[in-house]
Amino acid sequence: MNKVIVIDDDKELCFLMKKCVEQENYIAMIANSGAEGLRIASENSDDCSLIILDIMLPDLDGFQVLQKIRQTSNVPVLMLTAKSDEEDKVFGLRMGADDYLTKLFSLNELMARVHSLIRRYTQFNPVSCPDTDTLTFQGMTIDNVNRIVEINGIRAELTGKEFDLLSFLASNKGSIFTKKQIYNQVWEEEYAFDDSNIMSFISKLRKKIEPDPEHPFYILTVRGIGYRFNGEA
Repeated sequence: MNKVIVIDDDKELCFLMKKCVEQENYIAMIANSGAEGLRIASENSDDCSLIILDIMLPDLDGFQVLQKIRQTSNVPVLMLTAKSDEEDKVFGLRMGADDYLTKLFSLNELMARVHSLIRRYTQFNPVSCPDTDTLTFQGMTIDNVNRIVEINGIRAELTGKEFDLLSFLASNKGSIFTKKQIYNQVWEEEYAFDDSNIMSFISKLRKKIEPDPEHPFYILTVRGIGYRFNGEA
């Protein structure tokens, strides 16, 4: 059964989120501080499918918690913020958040995001054509079932969105995509689209997969248009 960890100091909101999550047959675990949330996340790393993380916490802020989570885990993180400031959203996405909700949000919207993120992460329907289960290129293997990427036999530690981005481009190798097309395909929404956001994700991904990030081999820039995965890889 999927575990969802909620890290928020608003106890009343936590109670409501816990109730909604459990009604959908997920196990909900609550933490009211960043330190407590990190402890629970560490103790349940093997079977945690999603973390709901508030930015404003009494000890560590949500960005600090996210940074520590990303050092060891690729679990999807849905961030909550009381601000509508786009800078906070873009900053969190660049640090590895997978999605954002601005308070006050409806519980229906919350659960729609929860379902979507867990579905992508756990791959509920892993049975598919063997050609798409694993993608193999020069020095790179992408396991779409277990969401694992290896470069020359060494595992690359990617966030959920970084994996989605790489898998999308690699599955369409040789095809050129604009930043807007990439955002719509990988994020499936337009609420926080920004050219610099995509560029930041590409840059971080290249540092993790490219032998020489300054001279990319896998993800190539098509000047004035966007990006493509090297068709010769």
